[in-house]
Amino acid sequence: MNWGVFEGLLSGVNKYSTAFGRIWLSLVFIFRLLVYVVAAERVWSDDHKDFDCNTRQPGCGNVCYDHFFPVSHIRLWALQLILVTCPSLLVIMHVAYREAKQQRHRATVGDNCRHVYSDPGKKRGGLWWTYLLSLIFKAGVDVVFLYIFYRFYRNYTLPRLVKCELPPCPNVVDCFISRPTEKNIFTLFMVVTACICVVLSLVEATYLIGKR
Repeated sequence: MNWGVFEGLLSGVNKYSTAFGRIWLSLVFIFRLLVYVVAAERVWSDDHKDFDCNTRQPGCGNVCYDHFFPVSHIRLWALQLILVTCPSLLVIMHVAYREAKQQRHRATVGDNCRHVYSDPGKKRGGLWWTYLLSLIFKAGVDVVFLYIFYRFYRNYTLPRLVKCELPPCPNVVDCFISRPTEKNIFTLFMVVTACICVVLSLVEATYLIGKR
């Protein structure tokens, strides 16, 4: 990853965000992205390898694992983080479009011309709608993924033991998950931070509408 480009994007998002948006960005970057990169990936690195079943029947462990864990937490979180951060980049692109339009206008008419935008980064007109829709989209993405996690893993927790009787298992087989307590702690942490991000996005949207 080119951290220089990444730092530039973060600076741009911070520059055109409200105070609530800056808190949201800090929460996503520090408590979700860094935790995901530094810790969560390592915790789930052995989820399939150390999924043990008390049978040597070929294919039984793979079938049971696929049934109880259809999508890995790590892959879901990666998709969630990508989707939840994309709207902020759209805001930066909209501001960049405004600045480019103003520069083209100045180059055509001259430096003493009337500005197309008094402040390209000011949330007025189309940029206001882009920013508002980005907040709604971010909150919606987090809510959808919270629901997906709840559907796949009830109460957002992993059991210590699962009983599987799917073919080709010869009978009811006991299967054990690797480090379920540690994984549950990380899962609940990510769920709580996602809920806080949803609240922040809705509060910021309310603030934006009220301020207008």
